[in-house]
Amino acid sequence: MPRGLDHIVHAVRDLDAAADLYRRLGFTVGARNRHPWGTHNHIVQFPGFFIELLTLAEPDKLGSDGFSTLFGAYNRDFIQRGEGLSVLILESKDAHADEIEFRAASILTAPTMRFEREGKRPDGATIKVAFSLTFADATGSPNIRFVTCQQHYPENFWNPAFQRHANGVTGIIGVVAVAERPERRAHFFETFAGAPPIASNDGFTITTPRGAIDMLVPDAFTRRFGVKAPDVSASPRLAALRFATDNIGALEALPEQAGISGIFAGNPTVVGPGDAMGAVLIFEASARKAR
Repeated sequence: MPRGLDHIVHAVRDLDAAADLYRRLGFTVGARNRHPWGTHNHIVQFPGFFIELLTLAEPDKLGSDGFSTLFGAYNRDFIQRGEGLSVLILESKDAHADEIEFRAASILTAPTMRFEREGKRPDGATIKVAFSLTFADATGSPNIRFVTCQQHYPENFWNPAFQRHANGVTGIIGVVAVAERPERRAHFFETFAGAPPIASNDGFTITTPRGAIDMLVPDAFTRRFGVKAPDVSASPRLAALRFATDNIGALEALPEQAGISGIFAGNPTVVGPGDAMGAVLIFEASARKAR
């Protein structure tokens, strides 16, 4: 079954600075959350997808449990090497089925893990959110962690008020990864995403039920987006997020209003990794506005 984009982790050293950056870029940023294993995050929501701005704020809380090792310690080590997009999470309809499928394909990292916590609505009512995560292992890709996520109380997590952004962004178009030999990664991505890759001279594209996954060679990434590709000599990397916006008039002014540099070529506007804490953020006119 094809799996759509669910969320992506943007791992940073200074979480407050990351939240401020996204706010200056016109995003609605949620409150600071804390995990039992020491990571803290802010959530930036879109319909069916979110960005998890994340840091390891309390390293003394790391333990030997799966979330500490596969998520907390992994992001700690990632941040030590450099900031950027660290984890790609796809939507799961059945975490148990994902575990069976990944085990059969010999890409299962660990048995499915469940995390839940309580939160509060604006009216003070207590609610529960819970997630089951299944980790997949792509051999030779230590700089990307692959996960599927099943939400057990989605009605308590998604909030349309948090999905309205001053910059006019309406949703995710896709994520872009970079590798020296994308064709060597195509079979893993097909199993992970549950959808076939479409090959090109520059790499491949997978169309999911929510957004596209592109994997490009470094030169193609630079030609397409006008910024330097990440160093992939040691491992493929998640490089960019592509957003759809209805506010075409805001595209050119967006970086300047945020107090950072950017590239504007009519469509899209690109904020490079030096300004976006290791990530590339790409703002494109939505299909209906671009006609």
